[in-house]
Amino acid sequence: MYIKRILLIASIIILIALGGFSYYIYQTIFGPNTKFNEAEKEVFIGSEDSYRDVYQQLKPLLKNPDGFHKVANKKKYSTNVKPGRYLIQKGMNNNELINTLRSANQPVKVSFNNQDFPELLAGRIAEQIEADSLSLLKAIKDEAFLQKNNLSEASQLNIYLPNTYEMYWNTTAEEFRDRMWKEYNRFWDENRKNKAAKLNLTPTEVMSLAAIVQKETAKVDERPKVAGVYLNRLKKGMKLQADPTVIYALKKTQNNFDTIIKRVLYKDLQIESPYNTYKYAGLPPGPIAMPDLTSVEAVLNAEQHDYYYFVADLKRVGYHKFAKTLTQHNLNAAEYRRWMNDQRVYR
Repeated sequence: MYIKRILLIASIIILIALGGFSYYIYQTIFGPNTKFNEAEKEVFIGSEDSYRDVYQQLKPLLKNPDGFHKVANKKKYSTNVKPGRYLIQKGMNNNELINTLRSANQPVKVSFNNQDFPELLAGRIAEQIEADSLSLLKAIKDEAFLQKNNLSEASQLNIYLPNTYEMYWNTTAEEFRDRMWKEYNRFWDENRKNKAAKLNLTPTEVMSLAAIVQKETAKVDERPKVAGVYLNRLKKGMKLQADPTVIYALKKTQNNFDTIIKRVLYKDLQIESPYNTYKYAGLPPGPIAMPDLTSVEAVLNAEQHDYYYFVADLKRVGYHKFAKTLTQHNLNAAEYRRWMNDQRVYR
């Protein structure tokens, strides 16, 4: 009788121990293990990060870091870390945490607009994905890529269409560049290519003209009209005589793109540069800026009219006065120069 009682007590103790251990295991795996109040937290895991790096990043977010570590080892996550952006939800358990970190890489929205030089574009993108600005700049300027796709140093920015794109945070510099090349080719569908052909322009030439149009006017509704002026000049064999190209030539020659030039002087028109459209006929060798899609569409759907000249309209800020004859344009331009002198804008 005594032995039976001992065995019963021992059995009960073992069952309690097993129950406690089972509860501990269950809680370790399936019990909530976050300690932040927000609905979710972002976790960024770099391509070179080790499990230790991940653990240290997660530690402040967890109630029981040791429990997470044990489950991570059990599920072999500690030897199979994957880079990316992950969203950790409030109240997740260790099992959910590890499953998320293993297979739920979330994309980010990457945006850029009017980054007129490769260095600016690389810096802007580096703020949004893992790739650093130097690797991005190297990928953008890669000679093998440019030659393969019939691009040049002058036209290398053509393929980067300002917009918002969805991609993974751990996208490499080369993957970003290649994605932009695909987006560029998708944009230039048969319809747009046919519109360009009717204007006797290639897609590259459309981009170059769109950049000039964009620099000439910030008013989106005026861009088709400005584009029509330049297309009229091209058809007639006239020089474009676009001030923004001279400004670009000055900055490029001086290698100082931070210079602010509010007024183009007569002496500036003599600068020796293929971008100086006062000196050389036709379009410049490449875009003087990164045109946005409204500027490209403005060229492809340019307004048809008989204007060949335009100058800033003093009564409608941001807009321009258009003229069909040089005589009328000279009158408009003289009025504008007088205003500039009155405002003491000499450069």
